[in-house]
Amino acid sequence: MISKERFDLTVNHRQPDQLVVDFGSTSVSGIHVRSIESLRKFYGLENKPVRVTDPYQMLGEVDHELIDILGVDVVAARGRKNSFGFYNHEPLMEYLTPWGQKVMVPEGFRTTNDENGDVLMFPEGDTSATPSGRMPRSSYFFDAIIRQKPIVEENLDPKDNLEEYGLISDSDLVYWKETTQTAHATGKAVVAGFGGTALGDIAHIPGIKLRNPKGIRDITEWYMSILMRPNYIRAIFDRQSEIALENFSRLHQVIGDNVDAVFICGTDFGTQNSTFCDPEQFDDLWMPYYRRINDWVHANTNWKTFKHSCGAVEPFMSRFIAAGFDIINPVQLNAKGMDPAHLKKTYGKDLVFWGGGIDTQKTLPYSTPEKVREEVLCLCDIFAKDGGFVFNTVHNIQANVPVENIVAMIDAIKEFNGKK
Repeated sequence: MISKERFDLTVNHRQPDQLVVDFGSTSVSGIHVRSIESLRKFYGLENKPVRVTDPYQMLGEVDHELIDILGVDVVAARGRKNSFGFYNHEPLMEYLTPWGQKVMVPEGFRTTNDENGDVLMFPEGDTSATPSGRMPRSSYFFDAIIRQKPIVEENLDPKDNLEEYGLISDSDLVYWKETTQTAHATGKAVVAGFGGTALGDIAHIPGIKLRNPKGIRDITEWYMSILMRPNYIRAIFDRQSEIALENFSRLHQVIGDNVDAVFICGTDFGTQNSTFCDPEQFDDLWMPYYRRINDWVHANTNWKTFKHSCGAVEPFMSRFIAAGFDIINPVQLNAKGMDPAHLKKTYGKDLVFWGGGIDTQKTLPYSTPEKVREEVLCLCDIFAKDGGFVFNTVHNIQANVPVENIVAMIDAIKEFNGKK
């Protein structure tokens, strides 16, 4: 059974011959460049700089060598540009990170240092613009710099929060046709993030790709606006979803079934112990737009829809189902109410759990390889029954995870699959 066949069974809640595995197909299921380098060294692969695929989080490329070693079944069809708005592909150049690692980055990856030694990143790679990202000198990834202008209530215009959303160009259609064909030809399942459907994702609110972001761009102000300015938010979501569906229609005409799953939205609804809003507020403010997008996808394509939300979102699971999502990620099993057995029993016939294969807050970075093995085998035993489970960690693998623990996780997957 090839990866694509295995994936199709899994996402349709049928038992595959073995676990479907993902490392690196999305911005929320990847591996930091430092951990990629450690893995390459451990497995005796060529000592070469790791390519950065996501500059914001400094995620690295899981290339064909690691795909084979890790048993990966899912690959990405990546967009032309990244979160900072510059071209994310070749030609590449060498870059030395603050922690001393040589990596390969796109030419638009231009940084400066401030007086504290923090690394600054710029929208569209334009160093003459105000920086939009900051990597503290002791950190391993960038944070958004909030560039909120003073808000004049009577001058607020939803169009300002829609500046980065627009109809897809003919050149982008050609690009997506070619890149999805290449990904599909691997025999792996293909995940694409076409963009345009963020619907309040706080990774997008600050507008880090924009030189001069207008509207509501402070994350705290955005959360307050959900209560204070719901009609403003609705106007943004309404137009955003209209644009998205027009783009989806154009895209589907040229890429068809080259894509298997589409990343729809990364808006987080949970904290470690609670939710960001009441379920009824979700029904009022997000449900209609999620439903509109998912209904169109299911009526017109064979794509599965992928929803990301960290945190204690068990109260929202039934609502994610009602909104039409096929896949939920990352399954933060250490958050309140996120008991794996309960989630699988209660929602496993309707939702594919993508992630939840091991806790990345405590077990993977701080436990022993044997404890890692035990947890992986236990969670796979819970989630893998009757399909509906794509193995990944609870969010991205970070920079300082001991390589022995990552290898123990990989070995445990192989053990579960009867390959070790």
